[in-house]
Amino acid sequence: MTSSFAFDVVCGDGAARRGRLRLPHGTVETPAFMPVGTRAAIRGLTVDQVEALDPDIILANTYHLHLRPGDTLIAELGGLHTFMGWTRPILTDSGGYQVFSLATRRRVDETGVTFRSHLDGQLLSLTPESAVEIQARLGSDIAMMFDECPPWPASFETVEAAMERTLRWARRAREHFERVRAGQVPDVPMSTPGQVQFGIVQGGTFPELRDRSVAGTVALGFEAYAIGGLSVGEPTDIMYEMVAHTAAQLPVDRPRYLMGVGTPLDLVECVARGIDMFDCVLPTRNARNGQLFTRRGPIVIKHAQYARDPLPPDPECGCPTCRRHSRAYLRHLFLAGEMSAAALNTVHNLYFYLDTMKAIGKAIESGSFSSFRRQFHEAYARRPAE
Repeated sequence: MTSSFAFDVVCGDGAARRGRLRLPHGTVETPAFMPVGTRAAIRGLTVDQVEALDPDIILANTYHLHLRPGDTLIAELGGLHTFMGWTRPILTDSGGYQVFSLATRRRVDETGVTFRSHLDGQLLSLTPESAVEIQARLGSDIAMMFDECPPWPASFETVEAAMERTLRWARRAREHFERVRAGQVPDVPMSTPGQVQFGIVQGGTFPELRDRSVAGTVALGFEAYAIGGLSVGEPTDIMYEMVAHTAAQLPVDRPRYLMGVGTPLDLVECVARGIDMFDCVLPTRNARNGQLFTRRGPIVIKHAQYARDPLPPDPECGCPTCRRHSRAYLRHLFLAGEMSAAALNTVHNLYFYLDTMKAIGKAIESGSFSSFRRQFHEAYARRPAE
């Protein structure tokens, strides 16, 4: 392991960037997609299966791991990497998304957020400081600051209040992270020496608020920056507008992470707007529900048209599922409720996402990203081959 953080932009094509991010547990080639392993597991897959898909980095969640099995227990067992048997980089969300997703079970004030646990109903408090401490014990490579993600639609005043509170929390989070990193907080070991902290820009769909959030967050000196508060229900064209507006103001020498986005087309379009890192539950969640992503658009495997279809999900795909299995077989497994259906579908969808990111990177390197972007749109809009 190295204890240094570095990010180099290797090349660019328009606003699209090809980069290399060095973290304690390895190097991440960007643009990168992070499979979501909320509870220290990519649902339905073993660690060996995930490794075979070759993601440079995965994501886990602070809120869920704090509840079960507990960050103190994970620290006692050597940190998250040792606990789950994963040797590559990990990013941990701060629990800030749960401020949005568990809106009916929480109360927000200046101190932080009080949740009622979805497991047993007990009260749980998360603050900018406790989120730092939990992630230090977990030992992720990248720790996210604790933020407030407002819903969409919301008034200017509501979003402004959440953005300003997030800025105040950002200062507290950064100051506490520096104390933990310096060993000044008793009983809070940093399980991964060299852990870094990303700041989060909020502001909803209001450019003025995004501007103020960028200025205030960057001034705090985080190692890198994420764009939060998007893909929460707003129209896609507005999301793209806010991504471009915000990314253009972030430091060029730091990675830019767009949180919780998105569809395959979103990945291509947001790379075109300067984004380097992504995460999203779509490839895994949709796989469990029987939707498979292909180069010619998604297919729903339970549909009757696939009952006798001998083709793989995507004839152009090199994943283990497509190399071995037909649509007819995958449909049978899904309708029969076999656990292997979710696993095989998840392998395919994650391979598709990760392979798409590799193709984007190669297109940027060769200076052909604009052509790739146009061809991807044209192919993805077609009906899948019958």
